[in-house]
Amino acid sequence: MSRTVLITGATGTVSTALINAMEGADLDLRALVREESRADGPRSAEVFVGDLDDARSLPPAFEGVQDVWLLTPNGPRAPEHNMNAVWAARQAGVERVVRLSAVGAAHDAPNRSGRLHALSDRETERCGMRWTILRPHWFMQNLLNEAGDISATGTFSLNMASARIGMIDVRDIAECAARVLLDDPDRHHGETYTLTGPRSLTFDEVAGRLSLTLGRSITYLPVSDDAKRKTLLGHGVPGWIVDMLEEYAQAYASAWGDFTTDTVADLLGRPPRDIADFVRDHATAFGSTDD
Repeated sequence: MSRTVLITGATGTVSTALINAMEGADLDLRALVREESRADGPRSAEVFVGDLDDARSLPPAFEGVQDVWLLTPNGPRAPEHNMNAVWAARQAGVERVVRLSAVGAAHDAPNRSGRLHALSDRETERCGMRWTILRPHWFMQNLLNEAGDISATGTFSLNMASARIGMIDVRDIAECAARVLLDDPDRHHGETYTLTGPRSLTFDEVAGRLSLTLGRSITYLPVSDDAKRKTLLGHGVPGWIVDMLEEYAQAYASAWGDFTTDTVADLLGRPPRDIADFVRDHATAFGSTDD
């Protein structure tokens, strides 16, 4: 009998990649979306409308589910959203929760997101269900936020100084999550997996790879926190998110993210994707005119 898996955050980057990674598997997929207008949702999943911000909206989506992929949006109420999902899962008799946390999540993390994730991680560990926590490093897909500038000017600006980061392709995060969800519920119970790419990179090295793939010069321009803050606020990014990103940038600039693990290779039986793979597969977004 196939298991039913509920995917929260179903329209986001990681959950969309997870749904793609699980396509064709012998299970029933459900996708939780917040708005009726998005209820046509992923083609391979049955879509339920519900909001982690509204505990009363959740029971129908969780009823009859064995496994929950739990992703909460970044924000000051993230622990409340995790709490609502965990409670709905417990009430529905869910067997397993696989939670997306964040790299370095801890009560003494140098960023508020990491400290909030630590609260939700601890709740998940004590939820009474089987659980696994994934803590991925900085997403390579974050570079797509700079694609407009890279395409137009051949430059991109971040307040990361000369940070070296073990960045990871979101597709590898999704495939690790799929591996956990497709394995027997006991196999990964009680595990916290820190997921990284194959090597730590500076953004100068990222620029070099972009230059090589795109066939034109791409330059990384370090900027101050204040300059990046002004840019983000000008694009309508909420102040809380801007503060969070600045805290991460300061941590990375202090070498906080300069590490890798073998966890992706252990879970998938292959190395994680390199920056060269990511840039090649997204070259069009960065302004490549090649077919």
